[in-house]
Amino acid sequence: MKVGITGGIGSGKSFVCRRLEAIYGIEIYDCDSAAKRLMRTSAAIRSALTSLIGPGTYAGQRLNKAEVAAFLLASEANARAIDSIVHPAVAEDFTRSGAQWMECAILFESGFDRLVDRVVAVAAPEDVRLRRIMERDGISADKASEWMGRQMSQDEVARRADFVITNDGGSDIDKQIEQLINTLK
Repeated sequence: MKVGITGGIGSGKSFVCRRLEAIYGIEIYDCDSAAKRLMRTSAAIRSALTSLIGPGTYAGQRLNKAEVAAFLLASEANARAIDSIVHPAVAEDFTRSGAQWMECAILFESGFDRLVDRVVAVAAPEDVRLRRIMERDGISADKASEWMGRQMSQDEVARRADFVITNDGGSDIDKQIEQLINTLK
């Protein structure tokens, strides 16, 4: 059984994934890390992104994150164009990896939900998510809110999920993970 873990930025997906690995030894494929790796190492992606964004997309062997982010945030069409290059490569990489678990912030938006049998959403109150993002990334509340607003609503993600883990800073995450594992058995 393949399981996808998703949730909005700042919800604590990575924390839940680290607990799954620490307690149950579950290896989890990280879509964000894979996308960054593939954008760095794949000649086909490098060529397609450079053709799309321009010659400043890479500085030597390094992805010019500022240039890519500016292009991505300029319009929804730009974001979709980048996604159309990167998402198929990540999906293929996940399939080839043999991993049974996947962490993906945009599981539904990317269509990666079709790659898994069950979906786990990690949810947290908006104020908690906002604080986490600001602290983690050193950004303003406005910028953190902008990033949150670009993702599917937490309510919609939870509605589509098979299981929801509440990561509000007070709920017992390990107990919820134990319930999840028992449910999946």
